[in-house]
Order: sequence, then structure tokens, then C-alpha cells
Amino acid sequence: MTAAQQPAKPDGKVKLALVRQKQQVQFFVERLGEQVGIEMMLIPSGTFRMGSPENEPDRSKAEGPQHEVSVPAFFMGKYPVTQVQWRFVAALSQVNRELKPDPSRFEGDNRPVERVSWSDAVEFCDRLSAHTGRIYRLPSEAEWEYACRAGTTTPFHFGETITTDLANYRGTDDKGLNWSGSYGQGPKGEYRRETTPVDYFGIANSFGLCDMHGNVWEWCQDYWHNSYEGAPADGTAWLSNDKSASRVRRGGSWDLIPWFCRSAYRDLYSPVDRYNNIGFRVVCIAPRTLL
Repeated sequence: MTAAQQPAKPDGKVKLALVRQKQQVQFFVERLGEQVGIEMMLIPSGTFRMGSPENEPDRSKAEGPQHEVSVPAFFMGKYPVTQVQWRFVAALSQVNRELKPDPSRFEGDNRPVERVSWSDAVEFCDRLSAHTGRIYRLPSEAEWEYACRAGTTTPFHFGETITTDLANYRGTDDKGLNWSGSYGQGPKGEYRRETTPVDYFGIANSFGLCDMHGNVWEWCQDYWHNSYEGAPADGTAWLSNDKSASRVRRGGSWDLIPWFCRSAYRDLYSPVDRYNNIGFRVVCIAPRTLL
């Protein structure tokens, strides 16, 4: 389902029209147990403009300069890792560090796992790789944005603005922080004050990915850099020798206003931070028979 703008009404606000479209996508299910699996969507290879144009509302300097990136095909989780998936993998043999079986504040099998650090997410990927025989990892920042946009160039993959009927974020104003619950000419909405189950809204982008905007931040492989000056152009992660450096997070979250949820927005956390607004999703390079 995508959102499209119609001409502004007299009050200056736009009316959003939701257009449901059918899309065929390729995927496979990584079976973890009889009742547990991870849906992995095929993200086709392609080239895109990473970052935001200078005229995008609420743009930050860290989102530029825009640059062309060519991304090879890969598979990405349809949803952020859920708590039932986390528990299964956390019970597997340790690779480098211990994992708590139930770290999340907002409990629910199909809610995204949260309160996991970057290092915890890497351990999850290492255990999943050992269990399945496929290489799982966090997405590079370029892979994440390419997958989120799914061929679009607007601030959100469903259009120029966003509503709380489409994603879970803070849709109300915060006068103390001078925050607006609306983006551009879009409406204000709800503030749910918690995560929602994955696919709560029943909306996917053209690559079949859900919940790319809001709900929980998502860890990327990359170490933080203040701009894209010197960034890789081949879709790989941008690393550094400083292991204590902050890591990149993407996508916005349930407790923040809509401009954090934009496809191009990027921010940072320490790799040891654990908060109830951050989770992750996994990617893998699957056998050529699936590409």
C-alpha cells in the first residue's frame, strides 16, 4: 500500500489517498523451529541516490552529500527481528557473548525485540549463521536505505509525508522540545507510547519489507561518520579502526516524531547502548539458486 498526495485543502493540509497495489516478490523462509521462521525478502541489485536532497524538509547535514551507490542483490528480513525469533537464537550456543533471552520492555512474541545493543545484534547474527550454515549479518547503511526506499526518492517509501495510520511514531506535538507531530503538510496523529507487533499496519514497500519507518530504530553495520564524504559507493559497510566508535541506527521509532522516520535520516548510538526503542533486522547472501 502506498500513500499519495492530493491537492491541498483551504487549510493548507493535504488529503492523503491510500492506494493498494499488488506486488510479486521473491523470498524464502529461514526455519528456526516448527513454529518459528524468518521471512527473508530478495532485494534486487540496483543503483540509487543515497542521502537526501538539500530541499527536503528537516534534512540534516549528515544526510549529504547525495551520492550514487550500486548495491548487489541480497536478502533482508521482512520485519525487524521479533521476540520469539530472538528467544530461539538466544538459546543457541554462544559464539562471543551471552544474550538475555527476554531483554525487551514491551513484551509480545510478534513485537520487535528491543533493548539490544549493537554487539548483541552481531552475536545474534553469528549464532544464526552457525545454526543455518548461511552468513547472516546486519545490513550496511547503504543496503538499509536502498531497501527502505525500494526505488522511491520521496522522504518515505509511501510518499512525501506520513501518518500514524501507516507507521508507529509520535504523532503528537511536544512543545517543550519544539517537536511537531506532523511532517510537511501531513496530519498529526496518535502517540501509542509503545511498540506495535510487526506488520501491525499491513503495509509493505515494493520489495516486500514492512515497518521500515518507525516502531524501533534498526542497527546497521557501519561505524558513524558525520557525512558521506568518502563513503563507499558499492553498498558495503563503512567501518573504522576505532572499535568504540558509535554505530549507525536507521528508521526512527515509536517515541520520536516523524522526521526521524525518513528514509534518509541517520543517527548514532554507542555499540553498548541498550534502549527500548532500538532493535534490528538481518540480511544474508543466499545461495545463487535463490538469486
